[in-house]
Amino acid sequence: MVALTVVTTAIPDPGPLVPMLDRASPLLWSRRGFGLAGFGEALRLEFTGPNRFTDAAAAWRDVAAAATVTDPLDRTGSGLLAFGSFAFADHSATTSVLVVPSLIVGRDTDRSWITTIGDVAAELPATTPYGDEFSVVLDQGSLDRAAYVAAVEAAIARIRAHELSKVVIARDATAPLPAGADIRRLIDSLATRYPDCWTFAIDGFIGASPETLVSVDAGTVTARVLAGSAARGTDAASDQAAATALATSAKDQDEHQFAVQNVLASLRSHSADVTASEMPFTLKLPNLWHLASDIDGELSDGSTSLDLVRALHPTAAVAGTPTARALEVIAELEPFDRGRYAGPVGWVAADGDGEWAVALRSAQVTGDQITAYAGAGIVADSVPQRELLETRMKFRPIVEALGG
Repeated sequence: MVALTVVTTAIPDPGPLVPMLDRASPLLWSRRGFGLAGFGEALRLEFTGPNRFTDAAAAWRDVAAAATVTDPLDRTGSGLLAFGSFAFADHSATTSVLVVPSLIVGRDTDRSWITTIGDVAAELPATTPYGDEFSVVLDQGSLDRAAYVAAVEAAIARIRAHELSKVVIARDATAPLPAGADIRRLIDSLATRYPDCWTFAIDGFIGASPETLVSVDAGTVTARVLAGSAARGTDAASDQAAATALATSAKDQDEHQFAVQNVLASLRSHSADVTASEMPFTLKLPNLWHLASDIDGELSDGSTSLDLVRALHPTAAVAGTPTARALEVIAELEPFDRGRYAGPVGWVAADGDGEWAVALRSAQVTGDQITAYAGAGIVADSVPQRELLETRMKFRPIVEALGG
């Protein structure tokens, strides 16, 4: 195992992180302008298959044990860490990765720092102007609108036949990118329009997720579950009416409870006192209202954030209930590989602490092609055309970022 030498040094506030990102391979994890930006690649670990999370946790423990770390700050996000993005499905053709940058810039509300990994200078990367503006229109992918409605109808039939209680059906949309497109523009748009979401860029996978899969910090575990959504209103009155309708919708409340109970059940063996907020609350985003519940507890078994990622993924919010049957139905009805969409994305520190989101409102950039994803939770009384409309709303962050 490679033995990494890691040094963290405090610095003055560097200002916005996105303009200093590498155009070719940006690495970012941020919210409200604060977070972590990575540069270069000191170490890359790749994983595939059903054991990808277990393999990643074991490999990361070995890397951390072999590293020499000098970190006088000893705070969240300082010292040795890796950015990570995992494939949704066990048999996905997409590789899951942990990337240790050569240099990390951290920015928090009260402190900023540089971490170097290996023999690199602790110098702040230069801020460079964005490339030319561009506008791209996403085209229908593997499922056109009619095919998506048919897939939802098939899912509802399986639910009404009591094969399962809920399943999430997604669709993709693709577009070519102009030569030399500066995807920092997309990242900046997501960060600016959706400041309360986790904005991420890891190995060409970008997005702005509102859903925290799991966070571990000094023995405390937290999560935020989102399930059930409604479009924002066009004025104050209709917006409040939309929020009230969502909060009182039996269909959305049922969908939300499936997701909450799924997360609680997955965490109880790791945290005996884990609890959820008594009632879900309505979370306001620029394009949607969501039903949300916060979950927290104290770890009782020494699990790392990667261990909990393995325990939690996939949640009912992105797969369904029961999970095994939902995954089978997804494989039957979605004629594409989700890749990293709806998989865990985030970072892990040397001690196993970390922050991980569910990779929603996201797109994968591969060469000169971008592929975006959006899904909807299907239950017995779902209306197919409304579920199609929900996916259109969930595409909106990427569509806006592309200038559409």
